[in-house]
Amino acid sequence: HELYDPDFGPVDPIYDEQDVLKAMSQFVSVDYHRDFDVAPNVKCRFMEAGHVLGSAVVQLDVKTDSGKTRIAFTGDLGRMNMPLMRNPETPVMPNYLIIESTYGDRDHEPISSMKGQLARVVNETFARRGKVIIPSFSLERTQLLVFTLNQLFLEKAIPEMPVYVDSPLSVRLTDIFKLYPQVLDEQVRDIIAQGKDPFAFTNLRYITEVEESMALNGREDPMIIISASGMCEGGRIVHHLRNNMENPNNTILIIGYMAKHTLGRRIVERRGRVRVFGVERDLNARVEVINSFSAHADRGELIQFVERCGKQLKGIFIVHGDEDQSLALAGHLKAQGFEGVVVPMPKQSIELE
Repeated sequence: HELYDPDFGPVDPIYDEQDVLKAMSQFVSVDYHRDFDVAPNVKCRFMEAGHVLGSAVVQLDVKTDSGKTRIAFTGDLGRMNMPLMRNPETPVMPNYLIIESTYGDRDHEPISSMKGQLARVVNETFARRGKVIIPSFSLERTQLLVFTLNQLFLEKAIPEMPVYVDSPLSVRLTDIFKLYPQVLDEQVRDIIAQGKDPFAFTNLRYITEVEESMALNGREDPMIIISASGMCEGGRIVHHLRNNMENPNNTILIIGYMAKHTLGRRIVERRGRVRVFGVERDLNARVEVINSFSAHADRGELIQFVERCGKQLKGIFIVHGDEDQSLALAGHLKAQGFEGVVVPMPKQSIELE
């Protein structure tokens, strides 16, 4: 497929599938909590980040003439007590911390409200005989959603209706989740130990074939459709939105972060008309947002993570967030008494002691 930039016209991709395969051939799996050398005098350890399957906080120990300096990098940081995932682990007494700030100035709804909010949306949409259309990231978010719906059906908190996961990538990733129960939380491990599948139930169907996906367009009965991509910029979800967004009986349920300038963000903003596949369409469907499903630590959880790292921190570098979120988190940390808080500028170099 030819790539197109609105400012520069057609552009060549910087890598192709063969480059990906070559890079992957160099991958080496490393267990959590095992030290390994990455360079002379530099050791690395991966710790649980609690964000998605296999996500890791990176802890680097750099040997210097004066001793040792420990640098920690959160990557995408998960949340405490989130279903499916284990809790994020805290680096031990780091000297420097590089921390994400996706939600540096926002607090999520409590995790405890997740099931109740989802049940309300499903029940209200079912009462209108509508469909619930859920854009969802294929990794972690879809599995969490399926797990939560399974619980709601078992508790008879929502009526019987078909649920479709319409995303080949989501299907493959769900199979991978089942291969690694040891890195999931205790509740899920217990379910698997009983011989049950936490990602399967009677009403659920995983769809991979295009023909099956297209067949859903002609259905008018209540159902739940979970599809990727999470920000609605591609994938089968765009087709489901096009076919269902003009019906006021339907609900578009947003359960993840929507970046600026994406179709997902325009839906969250509840614009009266949105462009889908080059055509302006009325957004008549109800739009609901549940942010308790977020796999990113919120403002309070980020601050608590820094506090657990300890006051010995010499520098805190805030990255991976919209500018307003990064700057706000810096302000919150400074107000908590932390020093050396920096929001780096692009291409800025900082020398550590």
